Amino acid sequence: MVFSSFIFLWIFLPVVFIGNFIFRKAGGIRACNIFLLIASIFFYAWGEPVYIFLMLAVILINWAAGLLMDRTKRRKVVLVADVIVNLGLLGVFKYTDMLIGTVNHLTGASLPLRNIALPIGISFYTFQALSYTIDVYRKECEPQKNFLRLALYVSFFPQLIAGPIVKYRDVADQIEDRTMTPALTASGIRRFAYGLGKKVLLSNVLASAVDRIYALPQDQLSPVLIWAASLMYTMQIYYDFSGYSDMAIGLGRMFGFRFMENFNYPYTSLSVREYWRRWHISLSSWFRDYLYFPLGGSRKGLARTCFNLMIVFFLTGLWHGADWNYVLWGLMNGICVVVERLGFDKVLKKNRVFAWICTFFITNAGFVIFRVTDIRLALSYLKRMILPWTWTGAGAAAGRYIDAYTLFTAVLAFAGLGWFQRLAGEKAEKKWKMSAAEIIWCTLIFFFSLVSLSGSTYNPFIYFRF
Repeated sequence: MVFSSFIFLWIFLPVVFIGNFIFRKAGGIRACNIFLLIASIFFYAWGEPVYIFLMLAVILINWAAGLLMDRTKRRKVVLVADVIVNLGLLGVFKYTDMLIGTVNHLTGASLPLRNIALPIGISFYTFQALSYTIDVYRKECEPQKNFLRLALYVSFFPQLIAGPIVKYRDVADQIEDRTMTPALTASGIRRFAYGLGKKVLLSNVLASAVDRIYALPQDQLSPVLIWAASLMYTMQIYYDFSGYSDMAIGLGRMFGFRFMENFNYPYTSLSVREYWRRWHISLSSWFRDYLYFPLGGSRKGLARTCFNLMIVFFLTGLWHGADWNYVLWGLMNGICVVVERLGFDKVLKKNRVFAWICTFFITNAGFVIFRVTDIRLALSYLKRMILPWTWTGAGAAAGRYIDAYTLFTAVLAFAGLGWFQRLAGEKAEKKWKMSAAEIIWCTLIFFFSLVSLSGSTYNPFIYFRF
């Protein structure tokens, strides 16, 4: 079940929202939590009826690990075992075929692929569960003795299948008790409307054009078409993922939870380092807190810092998908961050326009590798983009795949990447929030999103496969 579906919008969400209010009034926070846990399990089981048991097993394993660490002196042994089990399950379900395919390619063997179905959201809920046990080990939070409360933390439907990745220490108190106010609920509805609009009115339109272009035979993709597809995909993935994050944050507020921001206008960044402070913030902060800092961070010299960064970005790429193009994408970003640390950031600071062009080009080129799983093909496309005169084919006409509506959507999408928001400043944003004009604007976004959904069955979501 996806947020941008009629089943969710017209049935699941209204029932759960009203039910949450009733149970909160009748039985307090405990009854409310049990109801939300049941609703979340149903939400996940709607699309993954079998793998619901895998998610529950992950919750049980981490709950038991937390309790055991509170009762033994061998806390580190328990933590290591818990990490191995969690990452082992993630590895089996997500990376088995990648490993087999790599062995076949390197050795010439013909080992059969297992074709294990990827459980939706396994990367997200595994990292959330691990954040709990690591926080307990570090004594940054108390072990949760109530299994149902930990289960709600891991499985809560707004952030279950695509984040934001919520750290346990950030929401532990909210699970125990939280305040639902009309203002917070209204803020949540507002945020959900924006996210739905991003997904349906912008990302879906761009996705349709991008899919059509990349489906063309290689010899028909001219440099112009590749540039068009790459730019639209760069905006598509942003509006797809940030739209889903907005909806998740909005839904959380509607039920009394406050989740961290996951995006902060990343395409206005003036360096790749800044970009990663603004893109998928919950994942970046997870790797920072639970991998980069434990490796030593930047405290052990420049060489060790660069090594630590490359490890983090290698695993960031691997986390995104079970294919080597994702690893290459992660390493490419890691190399750029290292180069900036070695002194290139001083060059970027001298000219903001050059800094933005350089950063956006790297981001856009990276998403070509991210989108095209065949690395050789992706590199071939990048060559056509950078050296267009080396391509001599005729190519398909761009107008056949980018109509006036798609072009208009792309222009709107580019304008909404954060330029005007950052120029307007916080004062203008505060004045706009919850004003009569914004309420009308959000109502129109929601209405046209519903109209768009009713007239199309094309409703993909990129991060479901991660």
